[in-house]
Amino acid sequence: MGALLVCPECAHEWVPGEESESSETDAVIRDAVGNILTDGDTVTVIKDMKVKGSSNTLKVGTRVRNIRLVPGPGGHDIEAKVDGFGPMYLKSSILKKA
Repeated sequence: MGALLVCPECAHEWVPGEESESSETDAVIRDAVGNILTDGDTVTVIKDMKVKGSSNTLKVGTRVRNIRLVPGPGGHDIEAKVDGFGPMYLKSSILKKA
């Protein structure tokens, strides 16, 4: 998308480096079932997602290793490298701690 980043789940677009609406540094990030997430955790996808710009789908049960918590734009609070898809921002609401 040129200079914009796009969320594969909700198609939200933003400019890299743009300040987030909620730039709280002490906020606790929880997964879909309420577990507290930390940097380096392994999580599992709990909902199929169509990845924009790809014909592949991120399937339920896909493991994402070594996540990084970031105050991302539009509620995208996890940055990770997903096997077969590459680096992407994800929402914690579609992930479960493994």
